Amino acid sequence: MNHAGVYIHIPFCRSRCSYCDFATGMYQTALAERYVQAVAREITAWEEVDKCAPVDTIFFGGGTPSLLSPTQIDSILQAVRGRFDVSSDAEVTLEINPGDGGLSPAARLETLRELRRLGIKRASFGAQTFDDDELRHLGRMHTSEDIQRTFSELREAGLENVNFDLIAGLPGQSIETWSTNVDKALALKPEHLSLYLLDVHEGTPLADQIKRGQRPMPDDDLAAEMYRLMIERVCAAGYEHYEISNFCRPGYEARHNTKYWTGGPYYGFGSSAHSYDGEFRRWSNERDAARYTEAIEGKGTPVVERVVLTESEMRAESVFLGLRMMRGINAESYHARFGSDLREAYRDELSRFREAGLVEIDGELIRLTRSGALMSNEVFAAFV
Repeated sequence: MNHAGVYIHIPFCRSRCSYCDFATGMYQTALAERYVQAVAREITAWEEVDKCAPVDTIFFGGGTPSLLSPTQIDSILQAVRGRFDVSSDAEVTLEINPGDGGLSPAARLETLRELRRLGIKRASFGAQTFDDDELRHLGRMHTSEDIQRTFSELREAGLENVNFDLIAGLPGQSIETWSTNVDKALALKPEHLSLYLLDVHEGTPLADQIKRGQRPMPDDDLAAEMYRLMIERVCAAGYEHYEISNFCRPGYEARHNTKYWTGGPYYGFGSSAHSYDGEFRRWSNERDAARYTEAIEGKGTPVVERVVLTESEMRAESVFLGLRMMRGINAESYHARFGSDLREAYRDELSRFREAGLVEIDGELIRLTRSGALMSNEVFAAFV
């Protein structure tokens, strides 16, 4: 049985970023405590798969999981370890935000050390940009100085695996400021970088600001130039471009996220969390944190949707998710799983993308080119 990943959604933030459409809300102490207890109960009572299912990654995402106390994080970890067979070398990731949250430097460092003692091995934090003006426009509460200070504190606390999130293509962002962002991130030498192009979602404050003319419309051509600069600069610094938006030092791939792209099983807990059994079943929880908590407290189920994938859906997913990995898809593996030739099944699509320079075929491997990575949404749409 393949090792699974466990995802824990913590839906609380201290402020709402202008571009965010995630299932999050403002932090409230009383609700957060009830929510943590509900998540632990959900995990303990969970019966979707075998009791001793092996797990080798745990990911606390959000929201801002670091708003929880070490004691609250520990109660969830204990529930996971009590319900699953967690490997001794499991990758345990906690998303955090730069900034002190009102704590003194000594208290911040002690909190990080305590999280490390509890088993947190990897930190992922949303730097987003090193430009203070851009941070302010995004509604972020931290500064460039906070990013660098937080990184130093993580190192001092013993975290040897750190990821930065950066966003390119922000309204009004220039190629010069983006280049500076990349250089400042590389100067800190994190093990992993997730570098995204801004996606403006309807209903977010940023989308409304752009509609009202308060912020300029993002420039797609400029964003493409930023993406190319990002790849060149980061790869030249010794990072591997292993997924469309992700780069790592050798040996530091995000093991948990890789499960999403390679069809591995993952089990989600908390509001809005999604799960996949690694074969054909997907299910998801109630999105609203209060309703989720009430469902658990009432001994009901938080699951609001279940999907059984058809074989054609499984085939399509294996292609467009697998193509996110820069190493590509192995046609032999596809044949072993589905009993058909990938190159024949999608002959017209692959021929068209190959002629356009978006896909290359190297023996049994089919993968995106750099141009294909930039145009990935157009490529993936052909397989959905």
